[in-house]
Amino acid sequence: MTAQTPRPGSRSILIAGGGIASLALALALKQAHGPALAATVLDPHAADPGRHRGRAYALAAGGRRMLAQLGLWERVSAAAEPITEMVISDSRVADPVRPAFLTFGREDEDREERAAGGPFAHMVEAEPLAEALMEACRAAGVDIVPAGVVRAVPEGATIRVELTTGARLRGDLLVAADGARSRLREAARIGWVGWSYPQVGIVATIGHARPHGGRAFEHFLPSGPFAILPLRDGGALGHRSSIVWTERADEADVLLSGDADEVLAEIERRFTLNLGRIALEHGPSRHPLAFGIARAFRAERLALLGDAAHVIHPIAGQGLNLGLADAAALAEAVTGALRLGLDPGSPDVLRAYERARRFDSFAMAAATDGLNRLFSNDALPLRLARDLGLGIVDRLPGLKRFFIGEAAASRGSRPRLMRGEAL
Repeated sequence: MTAQTPRPGSRSILIAGGGIASLALALALKQAHGPALAATVLDPHAADPGRHRGRAYALAAGGRRMLAQLGLWERVSAAAEPITEMVISDSRVADPVRPAFLTFGREDEDREERAAGGPFAHMVEAEPLAEALMEACRAAGVDIVPAGVVRAVPEGATIRVELTTGARLRGDLLVAADGARSRLREAARIGWVGWSYPQVGIVATIGHARPHGGRAFEHFLPSGPFAILPLRDGGALGHRSSIVWTERADEADVLLSGDADEVLAEIERRFTLNLGRIALEHGPSRHPLAFGIARAFRAERLALLGDAAHVIHPIAGQGLNLGLADAAALAEAVTGALRLGLDPGSPDVLRAYERARRFDSFAMAAATDGLNRLFSNDALPLRLARDLGLGIVDRLPGLKRFFIGEAAASRGSRPRLMRGEAL
């Protein structure tokens, strides 16, 4: 097939990858510019309805404001569970008591956030969120193509993209949102600083007999954190939670090698007793954990988005929020250029995007790496020091409000969409 060229006077953005941040970017741009901008999502997995099943995300207040501005929150909120309290403990698996060293609740939010009426985070299941974004994108006129990108070549004022179907497209800008092992990033010769952790993340949906009351738990164990995150009620036992269990890679193979009853028994050893009888509803699935950040977030006519730009440890549940912040910042930079009649793929636009996102992404990646190293450790002096630190934070309301503001994307210079403002 021959290359397609945008109509005279129109602009075209190509997005390689169909994840949640990619769809949010396409929707934001299409809503802001309508027919003046062609937005195309290139996703080889677009036809797979189960690709997001069993996954859930902690959506911070900034992401909720962004979805509300895009007209999606009313629908998504029906499948979201507010996190009203976060309880943090530090213990060994066999310890009979797990004292809570730090608790975050609504009273710890700042006055402005409480007045807005929303908690600092919601648990949102990936499948209904992705479905809502996909439907909104199609309704707005986003073209979703079930194909991957084989090759991308900048050619002056455009970038030419070759697809797995043999088709060729041209755009003003290509957004690489093709994951942590981004082929587009590698082809653009953008360096990557990162390493694999000797840990894996184990994700599952758990049914339980007693209500969670919107309370989330994070138990810091010697092998890594074990998080219990509230989901909307349902399932055979009436109530559900998502677990994100960090375990040493060599031990995870043994722990997950048994039958369903044996795996459930291992989960029960780590699960809080407050929620009554439990059952395994979905999973577990096993995911390697890594740290990584791109040396640049841009190249000629190319911008990196989401995991293609940064990969962080799930200890703080901030992966989706970083990706949405990328989408909001890139949409803002592109929109600013388009409204001035400028080229959305120019170096100035991409530099503005990189300035907006690279430091924030590096800071979050470094913070999660440091937390994981600090808490995935059973040395007694270190345990005593970190538990003392957690206790001090718990007694300082101002410091607690600061940490909640950071986690909720309510502080600092945030993109307009994450402040709930239109582009």
